[in-house]
Amino acid sequence: QVRLVESGGGLVQAGGSLRLSCAASGRIFAINNFNWYRQAPGKQREVVATSTSGGSTNYADSVRGRFIISRDNAKNTLDLQMNSLKPEDTAKYYCHANIKDTSWRNPENYWGQGTQVTVSS
Repeated sequence: QVRLVESGGGLVQAGGSLRLSCAASGRIFAINNFNWYRQAPGKQREVVATSTSGGSTNYADSVRGRFIISRDNAKNTLDLQMNSLKPEDTAKYYCHANIKDTSWRNPENYWGQGTQVTVSS
């Protein structure tokens, strides 16, 4: 069974930085897309940053230039460095991964439980 566990959330003042981490464990053959999403109270979950197994990354317009996504394929980990944080970045951040547990089975989507990020003004 695959499991994603996030860490690194917390309370920070506007302009500050936080680093989120996500560790994938269990039966993993390969991780395809490995992404960060967030959901603020009363809003839909939205994509923050994405990464492919080939090394491509993409960012939501609202975080481009402030956030950096990085992954370690050997360790099955994903990080999100968040700089110049704004109050509107306040949300629960979720790790998402598209994972193949064997070479012959189709990949499946997995989500972590989320980690809270709160940015005070």
